Amino acid sequence: MSTVRGVRGRARIEVTAAIKDEARRRLAEEGAAKLSLRAVARELGMASSALYRYFPSRDELLTALIIDAYDSVGAAAEAAAAAALAAGAPPRDRWTAVCAAFRSWALAHPHEYALIYGSPVPGYSAPQDTIGPASRVAGVLLGIVRSAHEGRGLALPPLPPELRAEAARMTADFAPGLPPEVTAALVAAWAQLSGLVSFELFGQFNRVVEEREAFFTHATTQLAHAVGLPAL
Repeated sequence: MSTVRGVRGRARIEVTAAIKDEARRRLAEEGAAKLSLRAVARELGMASSALYRYFPSRDELLTALIIDAYDSVGAAAEAAAAAALAAGAPPRDRWTAVCAAFRSWALAHPHEYALIYGSPVPGYSAPQDTIGPASRVAGVLLGIVRSAHEGRGLALPPLPPELRAEAARMTADFAPGLPPEVTAALVAAWAQLSGLVSFELFGQFNRVVEEREAFFTHATTQLAHAVGLPAL
């Protein structure tokens, strides 16, 4: 009986992977808003009722694709941070290595990037179980800043008085132990990082920035400075 269950389990994994691969292909061709379970089933030669046993709704399939995408880019960021740390890189270089990995992943997976960082899908509301995967890249950057703060220290960015209470709230919510000035700068840096990548990926840099990689490296180095990371 255990052998039969093992075979069934492997078959389910394979079919689930095939469904998600076909859904990603359709995302690339038509976008997330037009994703249809019936269309995916038709392309795979499955009955719609059979596909519903794997993903009961379009939203559940979208959630699976979103979590996969967040986990994939998160793993890329974590690997880049670990490699830079193992090489003895200072905090600022670890920061720029993670940013470069984020950009490289986006350029290699433009449709998955658009799914998680692009326009919201009409009628879809992401469930709670996407929050952890969605936090992985930001968590890596936060970890680099926290390590620097606990080590050689950070150069505190300026913070206007009218934002101090909000910065203190954000610090308590997701960056306990960091100075509020740094938390506010981190949130701004994260928004700017995704903005840089989105501008490049979605064509806003066309006829504006030609040396994209050099420009990105310069910009993310400036972001490292903005959050107070030391150069060495």
